[in-house]
Amino acid sequence: MKIVIADKSHSIYAELICETIAEAAKVRGTGIAKRQPEYIITKMENGNAVIALDGDKFAGFCYIEAWSHGKFVANSGLIVHPDFRNLGLAKQIKKVIFNHSRTKFPDSKVFSITTGLAVMKMNSELGYKPVTFSELTDDQSFWKGCQTCKNFDVLTRTEQKMCLCTGMLYDPSKAEASKAKTRPYDKKVWTRLKLIKQNMFLIKNKKDE
Repeated sequence: MKIVIADKSHSIYAELICETIAEAAKVRGTGIAKRQPEYIITKMENGNAVIALDGDKFAGFCYIEAWSHGKFVANSGLIVHPDFRNLGLAKQIKKVIFNHSRTKFPDSKVFSITTGLAVMKMNSELGYKPVTFSELTDDQSFWKGCQTCKNFDVLTRTEQKMCLCTGMLYDPSKAEASKAKTRPYDKKVWTRLKLIKQNMFLIKNKKDE
């Protein structure tokens, strides 16, 4: 197994990557922005993606997106093929793409929005902190990418202030100073936060019926 910076030669995996991302969303029953093969290929050609391969077999993928003229970057589309799940590969890919982001965009804030507890844990271990959506990019091109998510109506109802996703941010200007204060990841806390948000919008939906 190897995890490498993707390039043009890996474009043959683009369609499979998109299919794997879409299928994973269906299985989890969660909202996720759809990706097109052409977009994935562009990321590869620009050196803004990493791919995991077992020989010539696709195992996993993730890419970098830059927003607000490079002030913010996000690591998106993290996916592991079903044949390689439960092996810790997602964590390895996450670490590689995060380090690659820090190398290519050393002054950029790295952010993430996710409903997945596993991703929240990985983000926490890399130094991300939970933040409000107002601390993330205001680039509307990013938020438009949420339109294919089934929870998009929640985002629009709150005027992009919050959703079922949790916003997390790695700020390089604050990272060093906060290292000594870093608290261990607590799954109970994150699970409780997720349930509170879900119940909040469930109650809102019932009132609107």
